[in-house]
Amino acid sequence: MRIGVPRETAAGETRVAATPETVKKLKAQGHTLQVQAGAGLNASVTDEAYAAAGAEITDAAGAFGSPLVLKVRAPSAAERALMPASTALVGMLNPFDRDGLQGLTDARLTAFALEAAPRTTRAQSMDVLSSQANLAGYKAVMIGADKYQRIFPMLMTAAGTVKAARVVILGVGVAGLQAIATAKRLGAVIEASDVRPSVKEQVESLGAKFIEVPYETAEEKEAAEGVGGYARPMPPSWLERQKVEVAKRVAAADIVITTALIPGRPAPVLVTEDMVKAMKPGSVIVDMAAPQGGNCPLTEAGRTVVKHGVTLVGETNLPALVAADASALYARNVLDFLKLVLEKDAAALKIDLEDDIVKACLMCRDGQLLRA
Repeated sequence: MRIGVPRETAAGETRVAATPETVKKLKAQGHTLQVQAGAGLNASVTDEAYAAAGAEITDAAGAFGSPLVLKVRAPSAAERALMPASTALVGMLNPFDRDGLQGLTDARLTAFALEAAPRTTRAQSMDVLSSQANLAGYKAVMIGADKYQRIFPMLMTAAGTVKAARVVILGVGVAGLQAIATAKRLGAVIEASDVRPSVKEQVESLGAKFIEVPYETAEEKEAAEGVGGYARPMPPSWLERQKVEVAKRVAAADIVITTALIPGRPAPVLVTEDMVKAMKPGSVIVDMAAPQGGNCPLTEAGRTVVKHGVTLVGETNLPALVAADASALYARNVLDFLKLVLEKDAAALKIDLEDDIVKACLMCRDGQLLRA
């Protein structure tokens, strides 16, 4: 099959959906790779590297005109116009963007959104959310360290002692755990909070202290367990108690990293304006939920601002700031997904709706939207 890899055009998107490593493996399976010129430059991959791996370097029309197109972000209207009806598309297409999915449906594309893959052991190797969140958690700490005007580790010198930075991490999913590990390596003192009690052991194993908020009702405990690896909205009674505990820690923190997201919903508010006012001048908040409204209402998506003496970082695409590694991991996720729908030397996709991963990722087909 002819597979196209276009250059990403979304603002700030530096990743690419295939690397020379995955191109070589797909080429070995009998497929033809058409990579748009410059597709990997922002991820430190040259056209020459793709050509050496066996790809053909082409223009946008050539890449989008392929029967199978691999992308990082959903195609724009102009890009969809370059894709013939029945083209298969694999990428991070945002399953909760109804208008975007309708656009793909109207273009009569067969579209697979990799974010929709179930959180199962079998799907781990193609879990794009985890692979990218891991890097985002790392980068969030590095940005926090850069914006903070002191150092992370304790330092004892003849001129006096410098205290270790206090870091509070709110939300302990993949990104939060990586943030804890990174901040620990830099020498910070770390506290972390999450609605799920099951993460306490993981937090402590990485050297951080877990901020506990007791559950007083069966409803609170059931919500805290979450579903499919994700947290669920918590009852107001628990949220109020959590707010009190978190506020104490935030006021004493030097750096706060918020990671709390619920798929398909606005980001929950974890750090209020009053909490920000209580923080020390020069403190930093890195709000990883900025793309969905932010865990702090003062966050401005895509901007770094200072309010009440606190620096708030609203980066909306942290993985794109480490594009080389982010692309390498994402491309491997894509390659593993293709094993489910693309056979060696095959000229067409094999779409097995009995496969739970394929069925979950398939958003539209033959002009029919398959997701409400």
